[in-house]
Amino acid sequence: ENLIRYGNHALTYRIVDRIFSQVPRKFTSKVEGKMGYEDFVYFILAEEDKSSEPSLEYWFKCIDLDGNGILTRNEMQFFYEEQLHRMECMAQEPVLFEDILCQIIDMIKPEAESYITLRDLKGSKLSGSVFNILFNLNKFMAFETRDPFLIRQVHVLIYVGTNRSVRILH
Repeated sequence: ENLIRYGNHALTYRIVDRIFSQVPRKFTSKVEGKMGYEDFVYFILAEEDKSSEPSLEYWFKCIDLDGNGILTRNEMQFFYEEQLHRMECMAQEPVLFEDILCQIIDMIKPEAESYITLRDLKGSKLSGSVFNILFNLNKFMAFETRDPFLIRQVHVLIYVGTNRSVRILH
């Protein structure tokens, strides 16, 4: 009940149910159906930095409904359906799953286009965005409304900032 309110109700019920089914990680709490402090910290770290390896593994286990090590179209669609419904309720223009799936495939560039593996996700710098698209409405909306020009500027600044032979001022 409390976790669903996290981030101003950013997460879907479906992902919260998966977390509480203890699929991604067994809870340390001795109280049935309750997260302990350590569990909550682990969740926060996974939620706030979805690009880290432990985070990718955590969320991958949540989305991999049958535990077979691959994310299929149906599994991703199952989680995205709730996002779509939430967008419609907020009078946001919905983004159809077919468009989302194409976007995910373009971002991750999986070895096989019919499914995504954890290895595929670990090989992409955009993998954290996939999880936001599927179950975090606030981060998904921020991703959808980002300014491509500003994104390009950030990449240039990062490059310039890490390459000492390039002068910042011209």
